[in-house]
Amino acid sequence: MSDAALAAPTSSSAASSAATPRFVVTGQRARQMRVIPADVLKRLYARSDLHGFAQTVAHLAVLVAGGWLILETRGSWWVVPALVWQGLVINALFGAMHESVHYGSFRTRWLADLLAFFSGAAILQNAAFYRHYHMAHHRYTQDPDRDPELITSVTPRTWRQYLWRVSAIPFVKLRIRDIFLFPFGFRGQTSYIHPSAWPEIRRWGRWLLAFYALLIAGSLWFQTTVVLWVWVLPLLCGLPFLRLYLLCEHTLCPHSDDGFANTRTTLSNPLVRFLMWNLPYHAEHHLFPNIAFHHLPEAHRHLRPHLKYVSSGYIEVQRAIVGTLGR
Repeated sequence: MSDAALAAPTSSSAASSAATPRFVVTGQRARQMRVIPADVLKRLYARSDLHGFAQTVAHLAVLVAGGWLILETRGSWWVVPALVWQGLVINALFGAMHESVHYGSFRTRWLADLLAFFSGAAILQNAAFYRHYHMAHHRYTQDPDRDPELITSVTPRTWRQYLWRVSAIPFVKLRIRDIFLFPFGFRGQTSYIHPSAWPEIRRWGRWLLAFYALLIAGSLWFQTTVVLWVWVLPLLCGLPFLRLYLLCEHTLCPHSDDGFANTRTTLSNPLVRFLMWNLPYHAEHHLFPNIAFHHLPEAHRHLRPHLKYVSSGYIEVQRAIVGTLGR
């Protein structure tokens, strides 16, 4: 996985250097950006309120159906698969939030912001913070010193690290920090966020706290546990699956600026692509982050001959990752 040379450790500093991934600059990015013809790219960049509305309504319908299924099966063992299914659908709102912070979900920007806020809230994310975090990730993809995904989440090399990451406990700890401290000016060790972004992050954080407070107050007022059953419990059930999904995007890809190799596309199946807003076409998205979600399948047809890591499914990728643990 690492591009670092495994030189003989003649000194402690040499051993440390060999253990640290080296980021390779290939200088190929400009050439890679010309693979899709300019006239085609202009069309693929077009956003659509209609596509965004249709996708949002369809995802919302699946969420409502999942919530109904949980409420109908409470008191029986069937509630367990219902909770897991709803957890998958809730955590798939990561795709909606991700597309919205890129302003690719809707042509109308305030609609994208609205979807970013509520889909982020559903998965414990301050979407404004994620927007700037994600911008840094795109700018420094696979650079161990500057990519915030590599800074905040250690690439698992042992079973212990793998299970700890998949447990989602580290994720929950970071999100508790975001939710309760960012609104009041606390920044933590977040050097990858530009100082000019913090007023927006604080403002969205305060809205997020108010939204959660409203849900809690409403549940107490009406003496109902519906929010607990249709959102909180499924969310917790589904968090590990989202960790597994995200682990597949760049793990085992080289630490370089080669856009054809530093990101993996995982084709999976139509249901996963629908729920994740076509985010499984991840190498395509990283090469051209301004391509709208509904155009990513077409972008894939242009780029697939050039991509180094294209997998048929997430189980296949997880097998590859697990196979490297402990080596």
